Amino acid sequence: MKWVLWIAGGLVLLVGLVAMVGAMLPVRHHATRRARYRVSPEALYAVIAGPPDWRTGVKSFGVLPEQDGRKRWWEEDSHRQKVTFELVEDAPPSRIAVRIADRGLPFGGTWTFEITPVPGGGSDLRIHENGEIYNVIFRFMARFFFGYTSSIEGYLRDLGVKFGETVGIQA
Repeated sequence: MKWVLWIAGGLVLLVGLVAMVGAMLPVRHHATRRARYRVSPEALYAVIAGPPDWRTGVKSFGVLPEQDGRKRWWEEDSHRQKVTFELVEDAPPSRIAVRIADRGLPFGGTWTFEITPVPGGGSDLRIHENGEIYNVIFRFMARFFFGYTSSIEGYLRDLGVKFGETVGIQA
C-alpha cells in the first residue's frame, strides 16, 4: 500500500513540475515551414482555399454563416474535436490567412499561407503560424514533445499526397 502512495505522489509531483515549466514558457510562438510543389499557384491556392477533404486529420467539415463579412467553417478531427475557423485575408492566388475563431479552446492563432511561383513552373508554399497555447500542460507538450511545426509539416505532406508528390520540407 505504501508503494501506491509513493507512485501517486510521484505522479502529482511530475504533473506539477510539467505545469510549472509550461507556465514559464511563452504563450505565443511563431513557426514557419516551406515546401515546393509542381503545380501552378492557382492550382495550389484552389486546394488550400477549397474543402479540406484531402487532409488526413480532418474527418468532417462544414460551412458556417459569415460573421462580420468573414467566411467561417468548422473542421472535426479524429478525436471528435470541432474547431471553428475564419478567413481573415484572401488574395488569390498568392496569400490566405486563417484564424481559429473558437475562444474556448486551449490554443489559438493564425496560419498565413504565402504562395509564390517558381521559375520554370511550380509553386513554393510557406506557412507561417502565429500561435498561442493557453493551457500550461499543452504548452509544455508542444515545446518539448510535439514541436511547434508538426501540424504545419503534416499539412505540407498531405498537400504533397494530394498532388501525387513527395515534398521536401524546409525551415
